[in-house]
Amino acid sequence: MNKNSKIYLAGHRGLVGSAIYRVLQKSGYTNIVTRTHKELDLTRQAETEAFFAEEKPEYVILAAAKVGGIGANPAYPAEFIYENSEIALNVIHSSYKFGVKKLLNLGSSCIYPKMAPQPLKEEYLLTGPLEVTNEAYAVAKIAAIRICKHYNQQYGTNFISAMPTNLYGPGDNYDLETSHVLPALIRKFHEAKMNGGPVILWGDGSPKREFLYSEDLAEASLFLLEHIDAEKAGEIVNVGTGEDLSIKELAKLISTIVGYKGEIRWDTTKPNGTPRKLLDVSRIHKLGWQAKTSLEKGIRKTYQHYVEPNKESA
Repeated sequence: MNKNSKIYLAGHRGLVGSAIYRVLQKSGYTNIVTRTHKELDLTRQAETEAFFAEEKPEYVILAAAKVGGIGANPAYPAEFIYENSEIALNVIHSSYKFGVKKLLNLGSSCIYPKMAPQPLKEEYLLTGPLEVTNEAYAVAKIAAIRICKHYNQQYGTNFISAMPTNLYGPGDNYDLETSHVLPALIRKFHEAKMNGGPVILWGDGSPKREFLYSEDLAEASLFLLEHIDAEKAGEIVNVGTGEDLSIKELAKLISTIVGYKGEIRWDTTKPNGTPRKLLDVSRIHKLGWQAKTSLEKGIRKTYQHYVEPNKESA
């Protein structure tokens, strides 16, 4: 890559894509191509191929996805599997068809079996049943990984699949119906601080989760694009911190950062989800990258952006 290489960033408005866009700009890249969903529907093959034929990007970052939390995934499984599968099929195939030099496919740690040994190694993919609450999303992401693998095998493409852990950061989704756990907790504690009353949380707080600041994933994405080819990366490469904590511990940390001093209640009639999801990040460490942002620092910056969305916090 050089600074004027044409880079297509799919999903530039999302949590991940917006962080990658900022990092690319800060790193001096000047030829970043983006499209909104209204301008380009990636679930439509003809539209996607017409875009690739016209723009002819040299590099592609696939950060576009339909995402949601423990409530949204089981409520809308058809949308999650259809839209994410279509996006992957169309972008990856078009990248092959129109000669893209390198593609970075961004997935999710939910691809791993629910009861896989911890920490999760890349080779645990497809060794057991998935968590049922997000199976549809996970299946689509696994398909994207295998599409990249088989295009590399058959066509000699240079397509990399990176699997980040749970992400958070500026520009996150705070809709309580569709958000992930960390932004949902930020909103709940902030609103309880402002309005009073207890904070009611799902499950018993025992599941353990790992969290990665979106800016760190953006740095990892650029590192992989600039320095690592598919053969060296392997079929997938995990991206995370290698550290986790319980949801109960996370709730206490966020309540402290927000300044909420009220009661926390746990609704044990609601699901916990997967008991633990911790990534083994030894592969990406050996390749030469490590996360830099501590969880407390990242949450403080994210909360600042939540209450002051127009203030620079990255």
